[in-house]
Amino acid sequence: MKIKWGALVTDGRGKVGGHVASKNKAGAYIRTKVTPANPNTEYQSGVRARLSALSTAWRGLTEAQRTAWNDAVEQYKGTDVFGDIKNPTGFNLHQRLNNNLAQIDVAAITTPPLPEAVAGISTGVLAAANGGAITVTFTVDPVFTDCDLVADATPAISPGINNAKKEFRRIGKYSAVTTHVLTLTTEYNAKFGAVGAAGQKVFVRLKMINKTTGQAGIPVIYSAVIS
Repeated sequence: MKIKWGALVTDGRGKVGGHVASKNKAGAYIRTKVTPANPNTEYQSGVRARLSALSTAWRGLTEAQRTAWNDAVEQYKGTDVFGDIKNPTGFNLHQRLNNNLAQIDVAAITTPPLPEAVAGISTGVLAAANGGAITVTFTVDPVFTDCDLVADATPAISPGINNAKKEFRRIGKYSAVTTHVLTLTTEYNAKFGAVGAAGQKVFVRLKMINKTTGQAGIPVIYSAVIS
């Protein structure tokens, strides 16, 4: 568990014993730890196999290559859940970038790359029709053809749900996306079947990944009530 100390504990993340510390719009909280069911889906198995393969690849690097990854972490520093500056380890950086590259079917890299730009996604609108099309209209800024896009979606769920994080499933990847309208109907139907009943809600999550470096942009989530 990560804890930020003030006069007392002012914030916390993670779990210890039977408790989990986190934060939402109402503030910090602690709840009882619940172990979720493990459906062991094909997608989950694929992710685990990919991470296992990357761990093996890290062990197969030369000492000089691992040193290079450890030396590169300063260029990839970011903020943790408390907003404090943190550097990843060389191992974490290798895993993160290569895991992203694997999601767009790009071979793993053994040398840490210099950071590059990642296209941003904004101004999006999702539309979904009962038994029909599902499309998302969005802006890529800047248009950067060295990035691919991955898309996740949810099945049709209750319109009262505003956080569908656990429902997302990967439906596809798209190369050099510069269009402002992406039709996901075929991929969505292959994963979930036809778009659900009118009045229910679906979510789509889009993320850009740099094909050279493996850096990922900030995921953007859109939702729509099915018409």
